[in-house]
Amino acid sequence: MAETKKKILWIDDEIELLQPHMLFLKDRGYGITPASNAEDGISLIKSEKFDLILLDEMLHGMDGLTALGEIKEINPSLPVIMITKSEKESLMEEAIGSRIDDYLTKPVNPSQILSALKKILDSQKFEREKLSRDYVRDFQSLASRLMSPLHANDWIDIYMRINEWELDIDGHHGLGLRQMLFSQKRECNVAFARFIEDHYADWINSSTRPTLSMDIFGKYVVPLLEKGEKVVFIIVDNLRADQWLSMEPMLYPYYRINKDYYFSILPTATPYSRNAIFSGLTPLELSEKFPALWEEGQKSETSRNKNEHKFLEYQLHHFGLNDLKMKYVKIIEPQEAKNVYNNISSYSNAPLLAIVFNFIDFLAHSRSDSEVLKEIAPDEAAFRSLTRSWFDHSYFFKTLSRLAKLGNTVIISSDHGSVRSLRGAKVIGDRDTSTNLRYKFGKSLKCDSKYAINVKDPGAFKLPVVGINTNYLIAKEDYYFVYPTDYHHYLNYYRDTFQHGGAAMEEMILPVIKLEPK
Repeated sequence: MAETKKKILWIDDEIELLQPHMLFLKDRGYGITPASNAEDGISLIKSEKFDLILLDEMLHGMDGLTALGEIKEINPSLPVIMITKSEKESLMEEAIGSRIDDYLTKPVNPSQILSALKKILDSQKFEREKLSRDYVRDFQSLASRLMSPLHANDWIDIYMRINEWELDIDGHHGLGLRQMLFSQKRECNVAFARFIEDHYADWINSSTRPTLSMDIFGKYVVPLLEKGEKVVFIIVDNLRADQWLSMEPMLYPYYRINKDYYFSILPTATPYSRNAIFSGLTPLELSEKFPALWEEGQKSETSRNKNEHKFLEYQLHHFGLNDLKMKYVKIIEPQEAKNVYNNISSYSNAPLLAIVFNFIDFLAHSRSDSEVLKEIAPDEAAFRSLTRSWFDHSYFFKTLSRLAKLGNTVIISSDHGSVRSLRGAKVIGDRDTSTNLRYKFGKSLKCDSKYAINVKDPGAFKLPVVGINTNYLIAKEDYYFVYPTDYHHYLNYYRDTFQHGGAAMEEMILPVIKLEPK
């Protein structure tokens, strides 16, 4: 089917002199409607649909700037190219302030106009065509790459490339690539889970491992403290790499941004991963070093995160920073975020300010229980958009903006990500088994190895042993655990919720961002 012609309305009081220009554009596939004054042009805009307006600034009767205002009242999104004899900067600024899309100075030749039309009307088409070509090429390259032996850094590259594609596709709705990318990401997560199953025990027991949760404070924060810099260390609970990428551009005016990536420990859940970050210890080491605090957490997993400041003090002592003054703040409620913003000038005087933001984790869990939030964020693209909107209006963003003026170096990371859980996996365990959907520990737990990593020897994964015959199950890909009792009820209840604790790229591969004030 032939492509529909783009309809152009050209308003100029010397329109009869522009016949050669109009013929030139018609020969190149544009439909041109002439109007010799603003009043006629505005009347045509009210009765017909146009893709773009060419508007002379020096019209008899109603002038171009006045006409521009009326055009934008009728259709604010209608592109307008203003053409004028004047080169006054003030006129140009006024026109641009009135939301023109381009500005040409007379005399103009047909090629100039054609170029301006293509830039406005066809740029998205060309971008979409290039995006489709580039993605098909990358798709084939990535498929081949999965057939080769891969290392930790390869998986970071693969996951970040997928994230970049997702953000590119977010800006081009209806392109038809989203399902293709979804299938490819799922295929990558199958291979990633196998990779983690094969290598994780070696990583966590080796000093030459990739950067894991318990390494990031010593690797990224301690060197800055030792140089005497004032550091703000921020952990955003449940922040995924793709969510950060969608938020990051808002900080460009304030900071020079450097990114690195690390792997969350397993299970990718707050009691394990965040405590590892603050203590510098594996869960097994933590349970041995602080048995009373870990045992207290057995009653309630959330209580395991009540002692992060104590763990951070321990880690500072471990690095010989015993006398360093530290301020620790955990933000759960909006009022707490506002209080931090209002007091950030005094807080930032501490050599180390540690902040935990819980909002994104709260948002993910709230979506599970709210039909309204599911409607607002039905998929990952919408969830990214919702997160970006929150950040844009949040005290978190305002606090970062103010910190840039105060001159502190900011290190931001996440304790774990989350995965959109779409497939259930049957698990068998007793009534004392933990209730988490993406990981479980208990006596003689069973699940098909296709769906979960079965950690029969918790010590090999540096995980605490709780009683005899304790094993852990770590969900793979986008599976979530469901018991046989009332299987179909809970299968439907938890489907399409964002969960964490398992071995998926979205949960394990996380950013570490260094923000240096400009």
